[in-house]
Amino acid sequence: MTAKSLDFLTEALRRLPGVGPKSAQRMAYHLLQHDREGAAMLARALFQAVEQVHHCALCNTFSESEVCDTCADPERDTALLCVVETPADQMMIEQTLTYKGRYFVLMGRLSPLDGIGPKDIHLEKLMQRAADGLVREVVLATNFTSEGEATAHYIAEMLKARGLQVSRLARGVPVGGELEYVDAGTIARAMLDRRST
Repeated sequence: MTAKSLDFLTEALRRLPGVGPKSAQRMAYHLLQHDREGAAMLARALFQAVEQVHHCALCNTFSESEVCDTCADPERDTALLCVVETPADQMMIEQTLTYKGRYFVLMGRLSPLDGIGPKDIHLEKLMQRAADGLVREVVLATNFTSEGEATAHYIAEMLKARGLQVSRLARGVPVGGELEYVDAGTIARAMLDRRST
């Protein structure tokens, strides 16, 4: 028979993506048996994050202040607005060191089958941000999944109707990729999106 606190910890760990009942149970036992200090640190970090981290008033990403560091940076190009699905996607674009504009983070993507509509991904807030008079181009950097593509198409139509220039991330063969190992869909898209040299 297990303790109620242990059951509660196991159920809490199951909320993490990709963690099933057995994995959650192993994690709970490990933390309590081998790393109580780590468990206490994890508890403090989670509590602090939940209390301190909110959404940026401008771009909707996670921030401890009303406006995130990226939005507050005067060196950023206010005419460019990159739309991404998640803060993790924003971080990946930042790591490329190739984009110096601003962002808007949807915190999801359209998925009617899952009951996720335009209000759930903050499209009204995005439209206000894009129509602020400063933005000239919106770069749609949603994922290349069916939901990501549908979200990009929906947003593009709304932005074009407001007279904004809209672009989409290019797709194609990855750097260092060999054609024989790349799937046919990726090669087809790369062929369609080819550019002159």
